[in-house]
Amino acid sequence: MNTAQLRERMQAVEARDLLRHPVVLSLLVLVALFAAGNVAAPGFASFGSLTNVLRIAAFLGVIAAGQTIVILGGGEGIDLSVGKIATFSTVIVAQVSQGQDERLLLAIVTAFAYCGLIGLGNGIGVAYLRIPPLVMTLGMVGVVTGIIRVYSGGQPEGRAPAMLSALVNGTTVGGIRGSVWIWLVVAVFTIWLLRGTTFGRRVYALGANRRAAELSGINLQRNLVLLYVASSLYAALGGMLLLGFAGAASINLADQYQLISIAAVVIGGTTLAGGVGGYLGTAVGAVVLQTMRNLLIVLDIPAAGRQVVNGIILIVLLSLYGRQRRLRQ
Repeated sequence: MNTAQLRERMQAVEARDLLRHPVVLSLLVLVALFAAGNVAAPGFASFGSLTNVLRIAAFLGVIAAGQTIVILGGGEGIDLSVGKIATFSTVIVAQVSQGQDERLLLAIVTAFAYCGLIGLGNGIGVAYLRIPPLVMTLGMVGVVTGIIRVYSGGQPEGRAPAMLSALVNGTTVGGIRGSVWIWLVVAVFTIWLLRGTTFGRRVYALGANRRAAELSGINLQRNLVLLYVASSLYAALGGMLLLGFAGAASINLADQYQLISIAAVVIGGTTLAGGVGGYLGTAVGAVVLQTMRNLLIVLDIPAAGRQVVNGIILIVLLSLYGRQRRLRQ
């Protein structure tokens, strides 16, 4: 085999590997969904439709950023409390601010503080009490649900400050909504956090091999706690954006993101076994899921049918968990 043939073969292998990359596969699925939607309803793939998808996907994308960090940390890490934490954040911001712009900063700080404490509780339970993440975070859902009912009296009061609504829903350059730009900032920060900081390298090390990570000097318990605190803070931010979009809080406003945030992470190529993946794929996964939801609506599939389809997608994706574990063992 001469040099030219060897180069061609190497290029073919590189091209094949590129097509197998989870992010590329997710992008291809996204293109296929837009193409199918455009056939069913001309205009589905228009620029306006794309920006609207990004606008709504931003809420899932922000919440799923924290989910990505927890799952990358391995050890069967998962955070089922993100949806309820995001809901708690909307309730806090709405009630503390009472719709007043001058109280928005206080409301945001309060929400981050309370939601961070919930993440701290999750982290302590997983890291120090050795409670399985699935059990710990699912139990925390019940705890936070009770806290929300006590805090709000069962009926949240207040509304989103005008400044928050304008920040999230305001139209900017090219007709792009503010929520998309906020998500872009969050995405850049998260990618940098995971790829360019010591914390990010520790996350990948924990996910790849916890025993080896401990032997290299990484404090396992402390870093596990940080994973769940980070997840809660991202969920809190996602809840704030969702409040700005909806205009008012409710006791189940963000509950839908409990499982779909996991689906976005898996679609993006992050393995549930941990240590492999990243946030770029999660962001694409969030857009894929929102596009799929819009397509089901365009096809006039009733709400019950959409729930069935979403459930099937989740089952298929989460069933990969067992296979990933075998691959990593």
